Amino acid sequence: MTEKEAQDWLRENFDVPRETWQQLEDFLTLLREEMEHQNLISKSTADHIWARHVVDSAQLMLHAPKGEGDKTWLDLGTGAGFPGIIIAILGDYKVEMVESRARRISFLESVVHKLGLDEKALVFGSRLENVETHPVDVISARAFAPLPKLLTLSHRFSTEKTVWLLPKGKNAVMELKGLSPKRQKMFHVEQSLTDPQAGILVGIG
Repeated sequence: MTEKEAQDWLRENFDVPRETWQQLEDFLTLLREEMEHQNLISKSTADHIWARHVVDSAQLMLHAPKGEGDKTWLDLGTGAGFPGIIIAILGDYKVEMVESRARRISFLESVVHKLGLDEKALVFGSRLENVETHPVDVISARAFAPLPKLLTLSHRFSTEKTVWLLPKGKNAVMELKGLSPKRQKMFHVEQSLTDPQAGILVGIG
C-alpha cells in the first residue's frame, strides 16, 4: 500500500471532513517533530507513515462496535499514539490510552491537548496493573506484551461483550495456538490490510 493508496483508503472508508483530516496531518507533524527528541516509531517506517501506522491503526475500527459517544476504547501501550490517537481522531469513542514511559506520556498528553481531543481521549500515565478496574467496550494493543500475558493483565477490564483487537503481525496464528482451548475459542484471525502476511486477532468476551 502506497502513501496515496493509504490516504485514499481512509477517505473511502471513513467520514473524514476537512477538520478531521487536518487533525491527522497535525498529529503526524507533532510526531515527526518529537522524533528528533525520542524514538517513537522505527525510522524505517517513517516514510510510509500513512500506510504503516495510520491505516494500520484505523483498520481496527472495521472490527469494532460502532462508537456513538458512549463506548469506551482501552488502548494498551499506546506509545507514539497508534492506534489510540488515530481512533480518537477518526472514531466516536472515549479512548483511554495506557502508557507507562514518562516521555511518551508527556508526548501523548501534549498531542491530546494540541489537537483538541481532551473530551475524547484520556492518558493513563501508569502501568496497566495500577489502572483501576472498569468495564470497557474495546481493548486494543498493538505492541504491548505476548498474548498470554496481555490477556492475563487486561482481562479484568472486559465483559462478555468486550471486543479485543490485537494486531500480532506474522505471529498471529502461532500466538493464538499458544492459548488454552477455552481462550482460543474467543478469537479468530483477520488479515491485515497493510501487510498480507500479518494478522489481527479479533475476539469477544
